[in-house]
Amino acid sequence: MPGPAMKSQVGYIVALANHTLTLDLQERLKPEGLTVDQFRIIWCLGEHGSLPMGELATTVLVEPANLTKVIDRMASESLVMRVPDENDRRRVLVTLAPEGEKKLASADAILRAHDVYAREMLSKEFSASLGFLKGEVQTA
Repeated sequence: MPGPAMKSQVGYIVALANHTLTLDLQERLKPEGLTVDQFRIIWCLGEHGSLPMGELATTVLVEPANLTKVIDRMASESLVMRVPDENDRRRVLVTLAPEGEKKLASADAILRAHDVYAREMLSKEFSASLGFLKGEVQTA
């Protein structure tokens, strides 16, 4: 169990909030057969369209080496496709496949429910910590 010194550390508070939110999202995505990374990729591609791997990795917060593995798996499940960039044929873009578009449509309700949970959790369980952090940031 973390002590008071650890609980007051900005990094710990943010990591704990992230961990809690990730666990909730994982549970919500299980019926869809999606991981959190896959969901973020589908959501990002749905919002931005086709993207190069480097930009996608940065946007969805996945290390490039790990992203390649996730995209390989998603391509084998027909969720995404790799397509040549029309402006630079040497460059490859990732785009949603029709099955990925279906998953995106069904995941919209999941994201809305998760967002409601996140806002409630942050305001209830983390309000004291976040208020403390806000005070620290303002006085620093």
